[in-house]
Amino acid sequence: MGWLFAVALGMQRQSRSALLWSLAPIAAGHALSIALVVVAVDVLRAFADLAMLQKAAAITLIAFGAYRLFARHRGRIGMQVSGADLIVWSFLMATAHGAGLMLLPVLLAMPIGTTEHSHAHLAIQGEFRHSLTTSLAVIAIHTAAMLAVAGAVAFAVYEWIGLAFLRRGWINLDLVWVMALIGAGVVLLVLSVLS
Repeated sequence: MGWLFAVALGMQRQSRSALLWSLAPIAAGHALSIALVVVAVDVLRAFADLAMLQKAAAITLIAFGAYRLFARHRGRIGMQVSGADLIVWSFLMATAHGAGLMLLPVLLAMPIGTTEHSHAHLAIQGEFRHSLTTSLAVIAIHTAAMLAVAGAVAFAVYEWIGLAFLRRGWINLDLVWVMALIGAGVVLLVLSVLS
């Protein structure tokens, strides 16, 4: 929902540059949130069985989707925000909505780096470098995609569509997101059981 925050800030300040400026801290907060999940998966993959992790991730996605289906938003934030406020807000929203959890099927399907080193410490270092590079790439690609979509939607709403459409034809994006979480969990569970 960062696009809506960006549009609101752009309209409040009557400035396209305010809209565009707000996207950077929104993307940063989102990236921090998904980075937590990426790091957790990297650590767990080093110590746990992949099949068990896939089943646990599937159950987590389904359970979190079900929770989000019945959760109510209680907190509200004002519109006088700084860049740091936007980073914190985006981090909290991405975390609360399970943005990083949607990466679980992809992260668990990625190959773990292998090394040919004979010394154990060199093998561990090689594994860590591969994992870090892959993790940073996942975070960068996911954040760039989120930024591109949120930016395009925010810009289109600000420049052409306007906010009047929210009164006429609001799509419940929370419900769409919940269904995506549950759907990804079901697909991952089926695939983990079949493999």
